[in-house]
Amino acid sequence: MGMSVTYRRFTVDDFHRMAETGILTEDDRVELLDGQVLEMAPIGPAHAGCVNRLTRLFTRLTAGSATVSVQNPVVLSARSEPQPDLAILRYREDGYAEAHPSPGDVLLVVEVADSSSQSDRAVKVPLYAAAGIGEVWLVDLDRRKIEICRDPTREGYRDVCTVGTVQTITPLRLPHVAIAAAEIIGQGVVP
Repeated sequence: MGMSVTYRRFTVDDFHRMAETGILTEDDRVELLDGQVLEMAPIGPAHAGCVNRLTRLFTRLTAGSATVSVQNPVVLSARSEPQPDLAILRYREDGYAEAHPSPGDVLLVVEVADSSSQSDRAVKVPLYAAAGIGEVWLVDLDRRKIEICRDPTREGYRDVCTVGTVQTITPLRLPHVAIAAAEIIGQGVVP
């Protein structure tokens, strides 16, 4: 008779206790996805540059009407606390110092994908949809395209389209913001 293996799925509370007790430290690049503590891929220069461009663009274009949260946690459910590259949040005076944002606070999530694109598309994007996040942009640096996911359901996003560098994008919940895709992806050739 074979031995069965039982995996323990963690809650957000478990995850925070691991940090409080020193099992996880600030230097650990991990996030909690569907009860599993997963190591995040190292951030290369192209990825970092794109996140910096996005941060600059959204900070300027939202001009204090939203909070631009960079690589910080969003609590999606009792078992998922990803750290999206960018989360554009409802403006709150305290900057979310009292608690991490939840799905109702999120206006837009942007994930920058290079080598991690398959895991982002297969794991994180469905979790965002199941949590009711209204819009996710997946910036694919290798293909120089942005996948826009809207209309969330428990099974995934119903409305998914891909735009290239010649198009301009306006987030549904930020109708006063228009960004040229080329500004996000960058002008240079991404290796």
